[in-house]
Amino acid sequence: MKIGLFTDNYFPYINGVATSIQTLSIELEKLGHETYIFTTTNDEADIDHEPANIIRLSSIPFVSLAEQKIVVKGVLAAYEIAQEYKLDIIHTQTEFGMGILGKLVATQLRIPVIHTFHTKYEDYVHYIAKGRLIRPAMVKYVMLNFLRGVEAIICPSEMVLETVQNYGVEIPKRVIPTGIDLSKFIREDISKQETDDLRTSLNIQKDETMILSLSRIAEEKNIQAVISALPDVLKEEKVKLVIVGDGPYADNLKDLVADLSLQDSVLFTGKVENDQTAYYYKAADFFISASTSETQGLTFLEALAAGTRVLGHTNPYLLGLINHKEFGQLFDSEDDIASTIISASQYRQPIDKALLDQKLFEISSEHFAQEVQLFYMDTLIDYQTRKKLQPTTPEKIEDSIRQLPIQMKRSIRREQLRARYFTKKAKRFTKNIQNYVKIDTDKRND
Repeated sequence: MKIGLFTDNYFPYINGVATSIQTLSIELEKLGHETYIFTTTNDEADIDHEPANIIRLSSIPFVSLAEQKIVVKGVLAAYEIAQEYKLDIIHTQTEFGMGILGKLVATQLRIPVIHTFHTKYEDYVHYIAKGRLIRPAMVKYVMLNFLRGVEAIICPSEMVLETVQNYGVEIPKRVIPTGIDLSKFIREDISKQETDDLRTSLNIQKDETMILSLSRIAEEKNIQAVISALPDVLKEEKVKLVIVGDGPYADNLKDLVADLSLQDSVLFTGKVENDQTAYYYKAADFFISASTSETQGLTFLEALAAGTRVLGHTNPYLLGLINHKEFGQLFDSEDDIASTIISASQYRQPIDKALLDQKLFEISSEHFAQEVQLFYMDTLIDYQTRKKLQPTTPEKIEDSIRQLPIQMKRSIRREQLRARYFTKKAKRFTKNIQNYVKIDTDKRND
Protein backbone atom coordinates (compact mmCIF):
# COMPACT_ATOMS: atom_id res chain seq x y z
CA MET A 1 0.00 0.00 0.00
CA LYS A 2 0.95 3.62 -0.51
CA ILE A 3 -0.08 5.66 2.50
CA GLY A 4 -0.26 9.43 3.01
CA LEU A 5 0.14 10.58 6.62
CA PHE A 6 -1.14 14.15 7.13
CA THR A 7 -0.04 16.02 10.29
CA ASP A 8 0.22 19.63 11.46
CA ASN A 9 3.42 18.91 13.37
CA TYR A 10 6.41 16.70 12.80
CA PHE A 11 10.04 16.57 13.78
CA PRO A 12 12.10 18.52 14.70
CA TYR A 13 9.09 19.63 16.80
CA ILE A 14 8.94 16.97 19.51
CA ASN A 15 5.71 15.62 20.96
CA GLY A 16 3.86 12.34 21.23
CA VAL A 17 2.04 12.76 17.92
CA ALA A 18 5.26 13.33 15.95
CA THR A 19 6.84 10.30 17.63
CA SER A 20 3.79 8.16 16.90
CA ILE A 21 3.78 9.14 13.21
CA GLN A 22 7.49 8.49 12.79
CA THR A 23 7.15 5.10 14.49
CA LEU A 24 4.19 4.12 12.31
CA SER A 25 5.94 5.25 9.12
CA ILE A 26 9.10 3.27 9.89
CA GLU A 27 7.26 0.09 10.86
CA LEU A 28 4.86 0.19 7.89
CA GLU A 29 7.81 0.47 5.54
CA LYS A 30 9.36 -2.59 7.22
CA LEU A 31 6.13 -4.40 6.31
CA GLY A 32 6.66 -3.46 2.65
CA HIS A 33 4.44 -0.38 2.37
CA GLU A 34 5.33 3.12 1.16
CA THR A 35 4.58 6.09 3.43
CA TYR A 36 4.59 9.80 2.66
CA ILE A 37 4.39 12.35 5.49
CA PHE A 38 2.62 15.59 4.52
CA THR A 39 3.31 18.25 7.14
CA THR A 40 3.94 21.94 7.76
CA THR A 41 7.13 23.96 7.44
CA ASN A 42 9.49 24.30 10.39
CA ASP A 43 12.35 26.81 10.60
CA GLU A 44 14.47 24.28 12.49
CA ALA A 45 13.98 21.49 9.95
CA ASP A 46 17.04 20.54 7.91
CA ILE A 47 15.09 20.03 4.70
CA ASP A 48 18.21 19.26 2.67
CA HIS A 49 18.88 16.16 4.77
CA GLU A 50 15.35 15.04 5.60
CA PRO A 51 14.05 11.70 4.31
CA ALA A 52 12.58 12.01 0.83
CA ASN A 53 9.14 10.92 2.02
CA ILE A 54 8.58 14.12 4.06
CA ILE A 55 6.60 16.75 2.13
CA ARG A 56 6.42 20.18 3.78
CA LEU A 57 3.78 22.76 2.84
CA SER A 58 3.89 26.48 3.64
CA SER A 59 2.44 27.29 7.06
CA ILE A 60 2.23 29.92 9.79
CA PRO A 61 2.00 29.79 13.64
CA PHE A 62 -1.47 29.01 14.96
CA VAL A 63 -3.13 31.72 17.12
CA SER A 64 -1.92 31.33 20.74
CA LEU A 65 0.27 28.28 20.11
CA ALA A 66 3.41 29.52 18.36
CA GLU A 67 4.88 26.01 18.17
CA GLN A 68 1.72 24.76 16.43
CA LYS A 69 1.50 25.43 12.70
CA ILE A 70 -1.38 25.67 10.27
CA VAL A 71 -0.95 25.21 6.52
CA VAL A 72 -1.71 28.33 4.45
CA LYS A 73 -1.28 27.08 0.90
CA GLY A 74 -0.45 23.95 -1.03
CA VAL A 75 -3.81 22.27 -1.65
CA LEU A 76 -3.18 21.77 -5.34
CA ALA A 77 0.47 20.89 -4.77
CA ALA A 78 -0.50 18.26 -2.20
CA TYR A 79 -3.06 16.82 -4.60
CA GLU A 80 -0.57 16.62 -7.46
CA ILE A 81 2.07 14.97 -5.26
CA ALA A 82 -0.46 12.49 -3.85
CA GLN A 83 -1.66 11.73 -7.38
CA GLU A 84 1.91 11.21 -8.59
CA TYR A 85 2.61 8.77 -5.75
CA LYS A 86 -0.71 6.98 -6.45
CA LEU A 87 -1.75 6.87 -2.80
CA ASP A 88 -4.12 4.09 -1.75
CA ILE A 89 -5.23 5.54 1.57
CA ILE A 90 -4.82 8.74 3.60
CA HIS A 91 -4.32 8.67 7.37
CA THR A 92 -4.97 12.05 9.01
CA GLN A 93 -3.39 12.81 12.39
CA THR A 94 -4.98 16.19 13.12
CA GLU A 95 -8.47 17.67 12.92
CA PHE A 96 -7.27 21.01 11.59
CA GLY A 97 -5.07 22.36 8.76
CA MET A 98 -3.33 19.28 7.39
CA GLY A 99 -6.18 17.01 8.43
CA ILE A 100 -8.68 19.02 6.40
CA LEU A 101 -6.22 19.12 3.51
CA GLY A 102 -5.83 15.33 3.70
CA LYS A 103 -9.59 14.92 3.40
CA LEU A 104 -9.72 17.24 0.37
CA VAL A 105 -6.95 15.32 -1.35
CA ALA A 106 -8.64 12.00 -0.59
CA THR A 107 -11.88 13.29 -2.09
CA GLN A 108 -10.14 14.28 -5.31
CA LEU A 109 -8.30 10.95 -5.53
CA ARG A 110 -11.40 8.99 -4.49
CA ILE A 111 -9.54 7.07 -1.79
CA PRO A 112 -10.54 6.42 1.85
CA VAL A 113 -9.48 8.44 4.89
CA ILE A 114 -8.66 6.95 8.30
CA HIS A 115 -8.25 9.32 11.22
CA THR A 116 -6.44 8.95 14.55
CA PHE A 117 -7.69 10.95 17.54
CA HIS A 118 -4.58 11.97 19.46
CA THR A 119 -5.88 14.81 21.61
CA LYS A 120 -8.68 15.37 24.07
CA TYR A 121 -9.29 18.99 23.06
CA GLU A 122 -11.66 19.75 25.90
CA ASP A 123 -8.54 20.05 28.08
CA TYR A 124 -6.70 22.37 25.68
CA VAL A 125 -9.20 25.04 24.56
CA HIS A 126 -7.83 27.46 27.18
CA TYR A 127 -4.79 27.95 24.93
CA ILE A 128 -6.92 29.52 22.20
CA ALA A 129 -7.76 33.13 23.09
CA LYS A 130 -7.65 32.08 26.76
CA GLY A 131 -10.72 29.91 26.29
CA ARG A 132 -12.95 32.73 25.05
CA LEU A 133 -13.10 31.56 21.43
CA ILE A 134 -13.89 27.86 21.84
CA ARG A 135 -15.64 26.32 24.84
CA PRO A 136 -15.22 22.66 25.86
CA ALA A 137 -18.86 21.98 24.95
CA MET A 138 -18.17 23.16 21.38
CA VAL A 139 -15.43 20.60 20.77
CA LYS A 140 -17.94 17.84 20.00
CA TYR A 141 -19.39 19.78 17.05
CA VAL A 142 -15.96 20.72 15.70
CA MET A 143 -14.98 17.05 15.74
CA LEU A 144 -18.25 15.87 14.18
CA ASN A 145 -17.83 18.38 11.37
CA PHE A 146 -14.30 17.16 10.67
CA LEU A 147 -15.32 13.49 10.68
CA ARG A 148 -17.74 13.96 7.79
CA GLY A 149 -16.15 12.03 4.94
CA VAL A 150 -13.82 10.00 7.19
CA GLU A 151 -14.18 6.25 6.69
CA ALA A 152 -12.85 4.96 10.02
CA ILE A 153 -11.24 6.06 13.28
CA ILE A 154 -8.26 4.77 15.26
CA CYS A 155 -8.50 5.36 19.00
CA PRO A 156 -5.16 5.05 20.86
CA SER A 157 -6.97 4.04 24.04
CA GLU A 158 -10.32 3.02 25.53
CA MET A 159 -10.54 6.53 26.97
CA VAL A 160 -10.47 8.02 23.47
CA LEU A 161 -13.01 5.47 22.26
CA GLU A 162 -15.35 6.48 25.07
CA THR A 163 -14.96 10.17 24.14
CA VAL A 164 -15.68 9.47 20.46
CA GLN A 165 -18.68 7.32 21.36
CA ASN A 166 -20.04 10.19 23.46
CA TYR A 167 -19.78 12.45 20.39
CA GLY A 168 -22.27 10.12 18.71
CA VAL A 169 -19.87 8.98 15.96
CA GLU A 170 -21.18 5.90 14.15
CA ILE A 171 -18.40 5.11 11.66
CA PRO A 172 -16.09 2.09 12.31
CA LYS A 173 -13.69 2.54 15.23
CA ARG A 174 -10.84 0.42 16.52
CA VAL A 175 -8.67 0.77 19.62
CA ILE A 176 -5.01 0.49 18.57
CA PRO A 177 -2.54 1.76 21.20
CA THR A 178 0.53 3.44 19.75
CA GLY A 179 3.63 1.32 20.11
CA ILE A 180 7.22 2.42 20.60
CA ASP A 181 10.62 1.38 19.29
CA LEU A 182 11.69 -0.69 22.28
CA SER A 183 15.35 -0.68 21.29
CA LYS A 184 15.58 3.04 22.08
CA PHE A 185 14.73 2.41 25.73
CA ILE A 186 15.75 -1.15 26.58
CA ARG A 187 19.31 0.03 25.88
CA GLU A 188 21.33 -2.86 27.25
CA ASP A 189 24.40 -0.79 26.36
CA ILE A 190 23.63 1.57 29.26
CA SER A 191 25.53 0.28 32.28
CA LYS A 192 24.57 0.56 35.94
CA GLN A 193 27.68 2.64 36.46
CA GLU A 194 26.39 5.20 33.95
CA THR A 195 23.01 5.46 35.65
CA ASP A 196 24.70 5.71 39.05
CA ASP A 197 26.87 8.51 37.70
CA LEU A 198 23.78 10.32 36.42
CA ARG A 199 22.09 10.04 39.82
CA THR A 200 25.23 11.41 41.45
CA SER A 201 25.29 14.36 39.02
CA LEU A 202 21.68 15.04 40.03
CA ASN A 203 22.73 15.02 43.69
CA ILE A 204 20.56 12.01 44.50
CA GLN A 205 21.80 10.07 47.50
CA LYS A 206 21.91 6.26 47.59
CA ASP A 207 19.09 6.10 50.11
CA GLU A 208 16.85 8.49 48.14
CA THR A 209 14.10 7.45 45.72
CA MET A 210 14.34 9.18 42.34
CA ILE A 211 10.96 10.06 40.85
CA LEU A 212 11.07 11.21 37.23
CA SER A 213 8.70 13.56 35.40
CA LEU A 214 9.51 13.79 31.69
CA SER A 215 7.24 15.80 29.40
CA ARG A 216 6.54 19.18 27.91
CA ILE A 217 6.02 21.46 30.91
CA ALA A 218 2.47 22.70 30.47
CA GLU A 219 -0.35 23.30 32.92
CA GLU A 220 -2.39 20.32 31.73
CA LYS A 221 0.49 17.95 32.51
CA ASN A 222 -0.41 18.63 36.17
CA ILE A 223 3.17 18.41 37.47
CA GLN A 224 2.09 20.97 40.03
CA ALA A 225 -0.03 18.30 41.73
CA VAL A 226 3.02 16.06 42.17
CA ILE A 227 5.06 18.94 43.62
CA SER A 228 2.22 19.83 45.99
CA ALA A 229 2.15 16.25 47.28
CA LEU A 230 5.89 16.14 48.09
CA PRO A 231 5.75 17.71 51.58
CA ASP A 232 3.55 14.82 52.78
CA VAL A 233 5.79 12.26 51.05
CA LEU A 234 8.95 13.68 52.61
CA LYS A 235 7.52 13.11 56.07
CA GLU A 236 7.87 9.37 55.51
CA GLU A 237 10.24 8.75 52.57
CA LYS A 238 13.44 10.24 51.20
CA VAL A 239 12.57 11.19 47.63
CA LYS A 240 13.77 13.57 44.98
CA LEU A 241 11.65 14.70 42.05
CA VAL A 242 13.56 15.25 38.79
CA ILE A 243 11.61 17.27 36.20
CA VAL A 244 12.95 16.81 32.66
CA GLY A 245 11.63 19.06 29.91
CA ASP A 246 10.73 22.64 29.17
CA GLY A 247 7.61 24.58 28.36
CA PRO A 248 5.39 27.58 29.11
CA TYR A 249 4.56 26.50 32.67
CA ALA A 250 8.13 25.98 33.92
CA ASP A 251 8.37 29.30 35.76
CA ASN A 252 5.08 28.62 37.53
CA LEU A 253 6.42 25.30 38.80
CA LYS A 254 9.65 26.89 39.98
CA ASP A 255 7.66 29.48 41.91
CA LEU A 256 5.60 26.70 43.50
CA VAL A 257 8.77 24.84 44.53
CA ALA A 258 10.08 28.01 46.15
CA ASP A 259 6.78 28.69 47.93
CA LEU A 260 6.84 25.15 49.40
CA SER A 261 10.58 25.38 50.23
CA LEU A 262 11.29 22.26 48.15
CA GLN A 263 14.45 23.49 46.40
CA ASP A 264 16.45 20.59 47.86
CA SER A 265 13.90 17.99 46.76
CA VAL A 266 13.02 19.12 43.22
CA LEU A 267 15.45 19.46 40.32
CA PHE A 268 14.71 21.02 36.94
CA THR A 269 17.04 19.73 34.19
CA GLY A 270 15.54 21.61 31.26
CA LYS A 271 15.25 20.01 27.85
CA VAL A 272 17.12 16.73 27.34
CA GLU A 273 17.94 15.33 23.89
CA ASN A 274 15.91 12.32 22.73
CA ASP A 275 18.87 9.95 22.73
CA GLN A 276 19.55 10.81 26.38
CA THR A 277 16.10 10.20 27.83
CA ALA A 278 16.72 6.46 28.23
CA TYR A 279 19.47 7.27 30.75
CA TYR A 280 16.99 9.21 32.89
CA TYR A 281 14.34 6.49 32.69
CA LYS A 282 16.87 3.85 33.74
CA ALA A 283 18.32 6.00 36.52
CA ALA A 284 14.86 6.65 38.01
CA ASP A 285 13.11 4.40 40.50
CA PHE A 286 9.70 5.55 39.25
CA PHE A 287 8.25 7.58 36.41
CA ILE A 288 5.26 9.73 37.39
CA SER A 289 2.55 11.69 35.59
CA ALA A 290 -0.54 13.22 37.15
CA SER A 291 -1.98 14.41 33.83
CA THR A 292 -5.65 13.74 33.20
CA SER A 293 -5.59 14.95 29.58
CA GLU A 294 -3.38 12.22 28.09
CA THR A 295 -5.18 10.05 25.56
CA GLN A 296 -2.35 7.58 25.85
CA GLY A 297 1.00 8.95 26.98
CA LEU A 298 4.01 7.40 25.23
CA THR A 299 6.23 8.27 28.17
CA PHE A 300 4.52 5.53 30.19
CA LEU A 301 5.55 3.02 27.52
CA GLU A 302 9.07 4.39 27.33
CA ALA A 303 9.50 4.05 31.08
CA LEU A 304 8.27 0.44 31.07
CA ALA A 305 10.57 -0.41 28.15
CA ALA A 306 13.47 0.94 30.22
CA GLY A 307 12.38 -1.30 33.09
CA THR A 308 11.06 1.51 35.30
CA ARG A 309 7.73 1.28 37.13
CA VAL A 310 5.20 4.03 36.51
CA LEU A 311 2.84 6.03 38.70
CA GLY A 312 -0.14 7.72 37.09
CA HIS A 313 -3.66 9.05 37.39
CA THR A 314 -6.25 6.31 36.91
CA ASN A 315 -7.95 6.24 33.51
CA PRO A 316 -9.19 3.44 31.21
CA TYR A 317 -5.93 3.39 29.24
CA LEU A 318 -3.66 3.09 32.27
CA LEU A 319 -5.92 0.49 33.88
CA GLY A 320 -5.14 -1.71 30.88
CA LEU A 321 -1.44 -0.85 30.80
CA ILE A 322 -0.67 -0.97 34.54
CA ASN A 323 -2.69 -4.13 35.12
CA HIS A 324 -0.25 -5.61 37.62
CA LYS A 325 1.63 -4.19 40.59
CA GLU A 326 4.83 -5.25 38.82
CA PHE A 327 4.37 -2.31 36.43
CA GLY A 328 3.54 0.40 38.96
CA GLN A 329 0.59 1.92 40.81
CA LEU A 330 -2.24 4.33 40.02
CA PHE A 331 -3.95 7.03 42.07
CA ASP A 332 -7.60 8.05 41.77
CA SER A 333 -7.20 11.71 42.71
CA GLU A 334 -4.59 14.32 43.55
CA ASP A 335 -5.23 13.63 47.23
CA ASP A 336 -3.89 10.09 46.71
CA ILE A 337 -0.60 11.05 45.06
CA ALA A 338 1.40 11.21 48.28
CA SER A 339 0.17 7.86 49.61
CA THR A 340 0.77 6.21 46.23
CA ILE A 341 4.37 7.46 46.10
CA ILE A 342 4.97 6.26 49.64
CA SER A 343 3.44 2.84 48.93
CA ALA A 344 5.43 2.45 45.69
CA SER A 345 8.69 3.47 47.39
CA GLN A 346 8.23 0.65 49.89
CA TYR A 347 7.75 -1.96 47.14
CA ARG A 348 11.24 -2.49 45.75
CA GLN A 349 11.18 -6.03 44.29
CA PRO A 350 12.63 -6.42 40.75
CA ILE A 351 10.07 -6.52 37.94
CA ASP A 352 9.13 -10.08 36.95
CA LYS A 353 10.90 -10.70 33.62
CA ALA A 354 8.22 -12.95 32.10
CA LEU A 355 5.48 -10.43 32.83
CA LEU A 356 7.61 -7.58 31.49
CA ASP A 357 8.44 -9.44 28.25
CA GLN A 358 4.75 -9.99 27.55
CA LYS A 359 4.01 -6.35 28.25
CA LEU A 360 6.84 -5.22 25.97
CA PHE A 361 5.39 -7.20 23.06
CA GLU A 362 2.02 -5.52 23.60
CA ILE A 363 3.56 -2.03 23.49
CA SER A 364 6.05 -2.68 20.67
CA SER A 365 6.05 -0.64 17.47
CA GLU A 366 5.92 -3.86 15.41
CA HIS A 367 2.67 -4.95 17.03
CA PHE A 368 1.27 -1.43 16.59
CA ALA A 369 2.01 -1.35 12.84
CA GLN A 370 0.58 -4.82 12.28
CA GLU A 371 -2.71 -3.79 13.88
CA VAL A 372 -2.87 -0.56 11.84
CA GLN A 373 -2.10 -2.49 8.66
CA LEU A 374 -5.04 -4.83 9.30
CA PHE A 375 -7.34 -1.86 9.87
CA TYR A 376 -6.17 -0.23 6.63
CA MET A 377 -6.98 -3.42 4.74
CA ASP A 378 -10.43 -3.77 6.31
CA THR A 379 -11.19 -0.13 5.53
CA LEU A 380 -10.02 -0.42 1.92
CA ILE A 381 -12.16 -3.53 1.37
CA ASP A 382 -15.25 -1.80 2.80
CA TYR A 383 -14.56 1.33 0.74
CA GLN A 384 -14.03 -0.56 -2.51
CA THR A 385 -17.19 -2.60 -1.91
CA ARG A 386 -19.29 0.54 -1.48
CA LYS A 387 -17.53 2.22 -4.39
CA LYS A 388 -18.72 -0.52 -6.75
CA LEU A 389 -22.33 0.33 -5.95
CA GLN A 390 -23.94 2.64 -8.49
CA PRO A 391 -23.99 6.17 -7.01
CA THR A 392 -27.27 8.02 -6.84
CA THR A 393 -27.87 11.24 -8.77
CA PRO A 394 -27.24 13.49 -5.71
CA GLU A 395 -23.96 11.66 -5.10
CA LYS A 396 -22.94 12.21 -8.73
CA ILE A 397 -23.72 15.92 -8.43
CA GLU A 398 -21.82 16.14 -5.16
CA ASP A 399 -18.84 14.34 -6.70
CA SER A 400 -18.85 16.73 -9.66
CA ILE A 401 -18.88 19.74 -7.32
CA ARG A 402 -15.99 18.31 -5.32
CA GLN A 403 -13.99 17.86 -8.52
CA LEU A 404 -14.54 21.46 -9.65
CA PRO A 405 -11.30 22.92 -8.15
CA ILE A 406 -9.16 20.37 -9.99
CA GLN A 407 -11.20 20.63 -13.21
CA MET A 408 -10.92 24.43 -13.10
CA LYS A 409 -7.18 24.22 -12.57
CA ARG A 410 -6.82 21.79 -15.50
CA SER A 411 -9.00 24.01 -17.68
CA ILE A 412 -6.98 27.12 -16.82
CA ARG A 413 -3.75 25.27 -17.50
CA ARG A 414 -5.05 24.05 -20.90
CA GLU A 415 -6.07 27.58 -21.83
CA GLN A 416 -2.68 28.92 -20.77
CA LEU A 417 -0.93 26.32 -22.94
CA ARG A 418 -3.23 27.11 -25.87
CA ALA A 419 -2.59 30.83 -25.43
CA ARG A 420 1.17 30.28 -25.48
CA TYR A 421 0.87 28.01 -28.53
CA PHE A 422 -1.23 30.46 -30.57
CA THR A 423 0.91 33.40 -29.45
CA LYS A 424 3.99 31.64 -30.82
CA LYS A 425 2.13 30.82 -34.09
CA ALA A 426 0.95 34.40 -34.37
CA LYS A 427 4.51 35.70 -33.92
CA ARG A 428 5.79 33.31 -36.58
CA PHE A 429 2.95 34.27 -38.93
CA THR A 430 3.60 37.98 -38.40
CA LYS A 431 7.31 37.49 -38.99
CA ASN A 432 6.61 35.54 -42.19
CA ILE A 433 4.24 38.24 -43.42
CA GLN A 434 6.84 40.90 -42.70
CA ASN A 435 9.49 38.94 -44.58
CA TYR A 436 7.07 38.39 -47.50
CA VAL A 437 6.19 42.09 -47.65
CA LYS A 438 9.87 42.98 -47.56
CA ILE A 439 10.69 40.56 -50.38
CA ASP A 440 7.77 41.73 -52.51
CA THR A 441 8.76 45.38 -51.99
CA ASP A 442 12.34 44.63 -52.95
CA LYS A 443 11.17 42.99 -56.18
CA ARG A 444 9.03 45.97 -57.08
CA ASN A 445 11.93 48.33 -56.47
CA ASP A 446 14.02 46.25 -58.86
